[in-house]
Amino acid sequence: SVALIKRTPLLDSLVPLAAQLHVVNLFGGDETPYESLHALVSQAVKPWFDAFVGARGSGKDADGKLGIPMTKRKFAELELSLLHLQQNVEIPETDLIIHPQIKRAVEQARSSNSRPSITHIPASTLNDSTFLNTLQGHVNTWIKSIQAVTKLSRDVSSGTASQEINFWLSLERALEGIEAQLRSDAVNMVLDCLRNAKRFHATVSFIADTGLKEAADIVHKYNQLMRDFPLNDLLSATDLDKIQESILSIFNHINKKLRLSPYPIRRALPLVEAISKDFNDQLLRVLTSHRLTYTPYDTFDRLLGQTQDIFRTWDDQIKEFTNVAREVTRRRSEKFIPIKVQPAHAKLMERTRYLRDWRKQHEQLALMTGPTRGLGGISKDVGGMDMEEEVKEAYEIVKSIDVLDVSVDGTEIWVTAENAYNERVARVENQIIARLRDRLGTARNANEMFRVFSKFNGLFVRTKIRGAIQEYQIQLIDSVKDDIKRLHDKFKTQYRNSEAYHMSQMRDLPPIAGAIIWARQIERQLSTYMKRVEDVLGKGWELYAEGQKLQTESNSFRRKLDTKPVFDAWLHDINRRDMGVNGRLFEIIRLRGGGGGHQLAVNFDPQTITLFKETRNLLWLGFSVPHAVTNMAKDAKRVYPHAVSLMETVRTYSQTLDLIEKNKGIEMLVAEHRNNSQKMITRGMSIKWDVFVNAYDSHRYLPSGAGDIRENRHIAYVREFASIVAVLQLTQFNDGTLEKPFALIESKIQEVKDYVAKWLQFQSLWDLEAEYVFNRLGDSLANWQQLLTEIKKTRSTFDNSDTERSFGAVVIDYEQVQSRVNAKYDSWQRDILSRFGVKLGNAMKEMHASILKARHDLESHSIEGLVGGGARRF
Repeated sequence: SVALIKRTPLLDSLVPLAAQLHVVNLFGGDETPYESLHALVSQAVKPWFDAFVGARGSGKDADGKLGIPMTKRKFAELELSLLHLQQNVEIPETDLIIHPQIKRAVEQARSSNSRPSITHIPASTLNDSTFLNTLQGHVNTWIKSIQAVTKLSRDVSSGTASQEINFWLSLERALEGIEAQLRSDAVNMVLDCLRNAKRFHATVSFIADTGLKEAADIVHKYNQLMRDFPLNDLLSATDLDKIQESILSIFNHINKKLRLSPYPIRRALPLVEAISKDFNDQLLRVLTSHRLTYTPYDTFDRLLGQTQDIFRTWDDQIKEFTNVAREVTRRRSEKFIPIKVQPAHAKLMERTRYLRDWRKQHEQLALMTGPTRGLGGISKDVGGMDMEEEVKEAYEIVKSIDVLDVSVDGTEIWVTAENAYNERVARVENQIIARLRDRLGTARNANEMFRVFSKFNGLFVRTKIRGAIQEYQIQLIDSVKDDIKRLHDKFKTQYRNSEAYHMSQMRDLPPIAGAIIWARQIERQLSTYMKRVEDVLGKGWELYAEGQKLQTESNSFRRKLDTKPVFDAWLHDINRRDMGVNGRLFEIIRLRGGGGGHQLAVNFDPQTITLFKETRNLLWLGFSVPHAVTNMAKDAKRVYPHAVSLMETVRTYSQTLDLIEKNKGIEMLVAEHRNNSQKMITRGMSIKWDVFVNAYDSHRYLPSGAGDIRENRHIAYVREFASIVAVLQLTQFNDGTLEKPFALIESKIQEVKDYVAKWLQFQSLWDLEAEYVFNRLGDSLANWQQLLTEIKKTRSTFDNSDTERSFGAVVIDYEQVQSRVNAKYDSWQRDILSRFGVKLGNAMKEMHASILKARHDLESHSIEGLVGGGARRF
C-alpha cells in the first residue's frame, strides 16, 4: 500500500507534484497492518522525531515547556499498542448454532411480550425425531466448540510477557461471551425441547462436558495477577528513571498478587524471564539513543552508574520474588521445582559494567596525558610521540561501533576494536612507565615518592603500569605500615598517660571531651595514612591482597577508635548520679586523720563544673546530648562563676586562718577582719543554690527593677564575701605608714634600755673590790675628786622620793632596789670619802712640809747674794 499525502490543502499545477506530495510506502504482502504500522512508527517516525529534538539541543526545561516529553511518551504508547496487536493470541470465537424453528419460536414469544418456552413450538415438531436429532447434534457441536476454548493453553516461554498477559485476559473475555450465549433464551429452549423428549443424556452432562465452569473459575483467579499488570510502564519507558520505577511496580504487583492468585509458579518463572527480555530490550533502546561513546565522560558515567543501580534493583526484586515463590509453593503443597530465573539481560549487564570500567581507565589515561598534567609534552620531547593525540586516536577506533551489541557478531566486533585500541595505548603506557620510574628513581625520600604516587595514582588501575612500579609500592606500603604501627602504639598508651592529656588540662578541656578529641586526631592520622595507601596502590586498593590486609587492620583499629562507647559510658554515669545544683551554699566537713576537727567547704560537686564543660565540648563535637543533661549543664553553667568564686574565697579563708594560727602575735591585729568574715559565713549558711539557678529564669518574667534587686542581692553576697576575705588575707600599709610609729617605739625602748642600764651599773657596787678601785685611782687627787663628783651626780638616779619611772606603756618599779642601792652606795661613798680624806691629808702634809722647807731655804739666803748672782739666775 502507498499513501499519498498532500503538503497543502490544494495542489498547484505550476509546482511539480514531488514538491507537493509525501509518498509513504505502507508495506504489504503477508504482513498485517499492525506489523507495517509498528515498523513505520518504531523505525522511521519516532527515530526521526528524536533526532530532530536532539539536534535542537534546547535542554530539558525548554522541552518540558513545549510538551516534547509527553509527545515522546505518546509515540512510545502508540508503538506499544501496535506491538500488542501483533502479539495478541487469537482466541477462537464460539458462535453457538441455533435451529431455525427455535429462532422463530423465540422471535414469536418476544413479539407477544411473553417468556419464550416450548409452548411456542407445535407439538408435532416437539415429537419429531428428525428435529430432535438435529437439536442433539447442535448440542454436541456446542460442547466441542466450547471445549476448544476451555482447553486452550499456551507455552509461556515461547512468546513475550505481553502475550501471556493478553492470552489470559482474552480467554476470560471469550469465556464470558460463551456464558452469555448459554444464558440466552434460544439455548434454554433447545435444552427444554430435549428434556421434554426425555433425551436427558444430552442435557444432564452438558455443562460438565464443556468444562466451562472450571475453566472460567481458573481463568478468573489467574487474572487476579494479569489484570492491571503494570508491564506497559516498562514497555513505554523513555528514560532510565522510568525503567527503574517500572521494575519496582512490576515486582510489587507480582509479589502481592501471587499470594492471592493460584497462578502456577512453574508458569510464573518463565513469565519473569519474559519480562527480563522486555527489560533488556527497553534498556538497550534507551541506552542506544544516548550514543554512549560520543557522550562526555561525566554523562557516560552517570548513565552507566544509573544502569548499574537498575540492575541492582532487578536483583533485589528477584530475591524477594524468589522468597515469595518458595513461600507460595510450600503453602500450596505443589511439587518442588527449582526457583531460579535466567535473566535475559545478563550479557548486557556484564557489558555495561565492563564498559564503565574501561571508559574510566581511558579517561584516567587521557587526563594524565593531557596538557594540564604535563606528561604529553614531556613524553613528546623524549620519545617523539604525542601521547594525547595517540590516546584520542585509539578511542576513535572504539567510538564508531555499537558497544552494547552483545550478540555473537557484536561481541566479535567489540573484541577486535578493543585489541586495536590496546595496541595503540600500549605505546603510551610504555612512555608513562619510563617517565614514572625516572621520577621515582630520583626521589630523595619517601615523602617525595608519595607525592609522585599521589599525582599518578589514577593510572594504577592499568595492570601494566601497576606492575612496573610494584617494587616502589612495596617499599612505601611498608613505610605506611610502620606509621600505622606507631599510631597504634600511641593509642595503647591511653589518653591519660599521653602528653595530650596534660595539654588538655592546660587548655581547660574536660577528660571525656579530651579523650574523644584525642581519638579523633588519631583517626584523622589513620585516614591520612590510608590515603597514602590509596596514593600508592590507586583506586580500589582494598581489592588487592596487600590492600585487603591493611583494610582489615585499619577497620579493626577504627573500631577501637570509635568514641560512641566513651560517650555512652559518660552518659550512663551522668544519669546514674544526681548532678543537680541544689542544697545550701556551705557545708561543714569532718577532717580525717591528725587531730580531727571540722572545716568549712562549699557545697558544690566539682563534677558539676566538669559536667557543663563536657556538655559544651561534646555538643561542639557533634554528639547528641539528651535534653535533661543539657538542662543540668545549663544550671551548672549559671552558678559556675559564683561557685568558683566561693570555693576560691573559702580556700583563701582557710589558708589565712592557718597563717594566723602559726603567727599568734598577729591574731589581735586581724581580729576585726576575721569577725567580719565569720559574719559573712553565717549569712551564707542560710542561702541555697536554687536562688542562683532560678534567678536567671525568673528574671525574664519580672519587671526590670524587681528582678535585678533579688538577683543582685545574692550575687552581691558572693562579691562581698570575697572582698572581706581578701582584706583579711592581704591587710597591709603603705611603705611609710609604720615608719614613724616604729621609730617612736624604738626611741622609747632605747630610753628604757638606757634607764635600766643605769640601774644595772649599780651591780658593780657588789662586784667591785675596794682595793681594786683604790689602786685604780692611785694617788691622783683629781681622779678621786672626779669620782666623787660622779658619785654625787649619779646619786640623783635613786636618791629621791619616787619608787617608779614611767615610759609610756612601760613602767619600771625600782622601790625594792632603791634602798639596797642606797645602802651600798652610802657604804662605797663613805669608804671612798674616808680614803680620799686620808689621801688628801697626806697630800696636805707633804705640801706643808715642802712649803716649810722652801721658806727655810729662802730665809737662809742674804739679800746681797740674791741681788748679785742669784738675781741673775732668778
